[in-house]
Amino acid sequence: MSTNRKQDSTNSENFLSQIWYKYFPYWPLFLLFIVLSLGGAWYYLKRTTPVYTSTASILIRDEIKGNEQSAVIEELNPIAPKNTLENQVGIIKSKVLMEEVIRKLDIYAPIFEKGWFADRLSYEDAPIKIISRSPDSVSYAEKVFFKYDQQKSQVVIDNKNYPLNAWVNTSYGILKFFPNNDETDIADKNFYFSLVKPSNYANYFLRNLEIVSTRTSAILTVNMKDQSPVRAADLVNELLKVYTLSLAREKDELAANTLRYVEDRLKFVSHDLDSIERKIERLKSDNAVDLSAQGSMYLQNVNTADQRLGEVNSQLSVLNTVESYVQSKSAKGGIVPSALGVNDPILSQLLDKLYSTELQYEQLKSTTAENNPMMISLRDQIIKIKPSILENIQNRRKGLIASRSNLYSTSGNFSAMLQRIPQKEKDLISISREQNVKSNVYSFLLQKKEEAALSTTNSSIENKIIDKAVPIYRATSPDKQKIYLLSIVLAFALCISLIVGNEIFNRKIVYRHEIESATSIPVIGEISFGKSKNLLITEIANTSETFIVDQFRKLRTSLTFLNIGAKRNKIVITSSIPGEGKSFVVANLGISLALAGKKVILLELDLINPTLSTKLHISEENGASNYLVGEKELDELILQTKVHENLYLLPSGPLPENPSELLLSPRVERMLDQLSGKFDYIIIDTAPLAPMPDAYVLSRFCDATLYVVRHKYTPKGIVQRIDEENKINELKNPAIIFNAVKNRGYIKNNFGYGYGYGHDYRYGYNNKDTKNRKKLTIK
Repeated sequence: MSTNRKQDSTNSENFLSQIWYKYFPYWPLFLLFIVLSLGGAWYYLKRTTPVYTSTASILIRDEIKGNEQSAVIEELNPIAPKNTLENQVGIIKSKVLMEEVIRKLDIYAPIFEKGWFADRLSYEDAPIKIISRSPDSVSYAEKVFFKYDQQKSQVVIDNKNYPLNAWVNTSYGILKFFPNNDETDIADKNFYFSLVKPSNYANYFLRNLEIVSTRTSAILTVNMKDQSPVRAADLVNELLKVYTLSLAREKDELAANTLRYVEDRLKFVSHDLDSIERKIERLKSDNAVDLSAQGSMYLQNVNTADQRLGEVNSQLSVLNTVESYVQSKSAKGGIVPSALGVNDPILSQLLDKLYSTELQYEQLKSTTAENNPMMISLRDQIIKIKPSILENIQNRRKGLIASRSNLYSTSGNFSAMLQRIPQKEKDLISISREQNVKSNVYSFLLQKKEEAALSTTNSSIENKIIDKAVPIYRATSPDKQKIYLLSIVLAFALCISLIVGNEIFNRKIVYRHEIESATSIPVIGEISFGKSKNLLITEIANTSETFIVDQFRKLRTSLTFLNIGAKRNKIVITSSIPGEGKSFVVANLGISLALAGKKVILLELDLINPTLSTKLHISEENGASNYLVGEKELDELILQTKVHENLYLLPSGPLPENPSELLLSPRVERMLDQLSGKFDYIIIDTAPLAPMPDAYVLSRFCDATLYVVRHKYTPKGIVQRIDEENKINELKNPAIIFNAVKNRGYIKNNFGYGYGYGHDYRYGYNNKDTKNRKKLTIK
């Protein structure tokens, strides 16, 4: 387990190291993007108007989530509509209420202060306040600039002066200006106001209104977002105030409707009852008749049946009235008849819903077109509610008619008892029976009248505002910390995307691991890119690029990995395509071996485009081609270079027309055998493999093959095919040199290997004097 933990820790460290060396060289690019991103975030915050949220809470007397007082309240207020949270949320968020709030607060003419980056709403600190005589008919005005002269108490608009506290006729309608905040510093500030109809402005505020309810309570939380914290609080408080008043008005209208109906019925019943009482008095005075025990019993039984029959007839009468209303009106507002006396909660709820929907429809109709989606939705709701009401009335009527038939049947059973009573007593019983019926109806109506009167006095116990809204001066959006954090994350993401995208779409070899994953041939050396024009390590020994000298020393040492030594001393160096620096590697590897006291000869066998002689500053017309055709002997062609006394060169000579065939000559092997006895190392510079197969021919006579791959130059596809090509034409003892490796990113230093392990190849030369060193000669 400890081994696994150690391995996981090592893998994590390796991963972090890879990330560090992959992206750290680009730190200036990351810094630039972060600065630009933070600047963009700062500009965005300056241009964005902050939004503040104000919150209030209200208790809704809900029939489902109400408290213990709900039953008592329902008894005292039997005709009130049933409240549900869903219905009340819809009412609070209605456009009609919001328009009324806008009119009451006079915020249809907001005042703004012109700013450098963004304009700011001036609500509580505006120098003046503007109201219109007719808010619903104001013409839209976006920006009306004005000047306020405190000394003269006047407002200047379009070079016209208008006094304060008086209705004035302006180009934007009849307006009144009055001072709002005398402490406002208006120096060097530009103000303007806008005019918006309340019906249009209501939509803006409704989008910023949020009402939250919970499943376990009947408390609604009302949130309002606005540019001004004070205006947000005023909007919420005024909205709840208008809402409670609208509920009281609605209930008062419903109670008044019921009261009128009851009073109308009482007039008729009272008149009939007076007539009956006069008849009884005349009958008793004319005939001196009174009820017997049998008559009293009959009258008592019949009165009970008649009372029940009267209740049934009353309910049928109410149902007929409601049915007539529903059938005669089509989506028009009005006072819905009360279902008083009909003990059907479903019908009461349907009538309440019809009343509130029609009322909302009529209120919205005055400010909204008929084809408005909200108007269409309300009209569809009314159309769907009415069939449900009519169906309920029909079912209820059937039950009442059946009850009435049973009561008629019961009354018939008392007819036999009535036959045994004298006629005069029968007349008195009949009139008394009618009197009892009317008395019961009269008592019932009086009771309902009192209930209706009580309902108008209990508005305060419906809903209760728990917490009023107060201004909160901390902006809820935009979140500055979040914006700045996101800008930094975005900067990093963009940088990484650019770096990764550039490397993905680059089809050249960039990393050492790309070589190692594409071929099984080992990489035995890396040579950094040098910016100086000097091509030989002897010429850059005293420059800032001395780390390249160390890299060739390391390459010289790495030859032992290929078993190159005294008996195995022939090396051929090639590449894939021209320009990868194989001649540069040949020359400097030879110089490095010569500096180590080894006798080295360089063979310029690139008979297509030889450049080795030029790099060694040698100009000679004769060379290897003359020997291969038999014109010259080998000793006549070998030249000692001026670069170092141990370094020799066999130039290419005249370029033949058939270089590949010339290298197939038996004299090639003979030449290499002769040179092997005279020199410690033989290094051959040959043509690239892509255009010519010369390296395959020469590799058979050599002990090792060095394949040069250049950073950001050699195509990946060629390296990926090395193993496949090597199966057909084998290169003897091959190894790869990663040449011209450039530093990644924007780091300007002498680190030679920015794409590998991040080594500093200046080791031994940092902060040290190289001029006073003593040169030692190997003997």
